[in-house]
Amino acid sequence: MAGPGQGPGQRAGLTAEQEAAWFAYMRVVLRLDYELNHQLSRDHDLSLADFDVLNALADSPDGRLQVSALGVRIGWERSRVSHRLRRMEARGLVARERSATDGRATVAALTESGAAAVAAATPSHAALVKRLFFDGLPARLVAPLTEAMDAVHEQLVAEGSLPRPPGRQTRWA
Repeated sequence: MAGPGQGPGQRAGLTAEQEAAWFAYMRVVLRLDYELNHQLSRDHDLSLADFDVLNALADSPDGRLQVSALGVRIGWERSRVSHRLRRMEARGLVARERSATDGRATVAALTESGAAAVAAATPSHAALVKRLFFDGLPARLVAPLTEAMDAVHEQLVAEGSLPRPPGRQTRWA
């Protein structure tokens, strides 16, 4: 990753160790996203994006979130959330409603079908996460990995362009 004007020890602002860690992370993320999406699509007729939305709603009070808060929660732009919700609403997984407290805002609500879909998909999804991710990770590294990912997430929230998500998230979306 050395660029113009960089010497052999410089790699676009990353040390060799940081570059190796970044590439390892990207290999895992890209491949894991593919495998998780493939399994959800094949077994449950859901995309990983659908699952992320359903998970965030299922983990929210009354299965509802303002669309803007949903975007913050899952790290998407509002337009992407709106497009996904439109497709999911057509399938009966979510409903979009006017906010009772702010007439300008739209709320995404988990439907019974959406709740059933996420409940049906979660066991096999979690089993795949365990098999593909945790079964390859020594138990002694789980806590340090969690600590590292929490630190990176905090840096993303502090330095990124999205607002801080409300409350502690208990699910991955």
